[in-house]
Amino acid sequence: MLNDILRNTSRFIILVLLQVLIIKNIALGIFVNPFIYILFIMMLPFSIPNGLLLLIAFITGLTIDMFYNTMGIHAFACVFMAYCRPTVLRIISPRDGYEFGTEPTLQSMGLQWFLPYSIILVLIHHSVLFSLEYFRFSEFGITFLKIIISSIATIILLFIIQFLFYKEKQQ
Repeated sequence: MLNDILRNTSRFIILVLLQVLIIKNIALGIFVNPFIYILFIMMLPFSIPNGLLLLIAFITGLTIDMFYNTMGIHAFACVFMAYCRPTVLRIISPRDGYEFGTEPTLQSMGLQWFLPYSIILVLIHHSVLFSLEYFRFSEFGITFLKIIISSIATIILLFIIQFLFYKEKQQ
C-alpha cells in the first residue's frame, strides 16, 4: 500500500514537472499542445474508488492550472476524463476482467488494449479542454484541429514514456 502511494506520488511529481518545465516551454506551433500529465490519471490502479479518482484528478488539474494560469480549465477537463474513465474501462474490459492490483499500462495490458484506452481518454480530455479554452462556435475549425493534432502528439508522447520508463511485466 505504502509502495503504491510512493510510486504514484513520484509519478505525479515527475509528469507535472515534465509538463510545466519542458513541454510547456517548447514551441511546437499553435496547433500542437501535448499534455503528458494526464498519463498520471490514466495509470491509476483499476481498483481506485471513484470518489478518490475524481479528487486526485481535480488536484492534478488544479496543479497544472496554477502553472498555466488557466483558471480551472485543466481541473475540469481532468475531472471529466476521470469521470468517464470507469465507463471506458468497462467498455474495453478484457473477457476475464481486470486482475486486482494491476495498473493500466501498455506493458501490463498490451497494445491492443492500451491504444483504444489512451485514444478515448486523451480525446475526451482534449475535447473538453480546448472547447472550454475557445468557447466560441466561430472557432470550431481551429478548436477541432487543435483537438486532433494535440491528441496525436499527446498519444505519441504517452507511448514513448511507456516504452522508456516502464519495464515488461514478469510472468
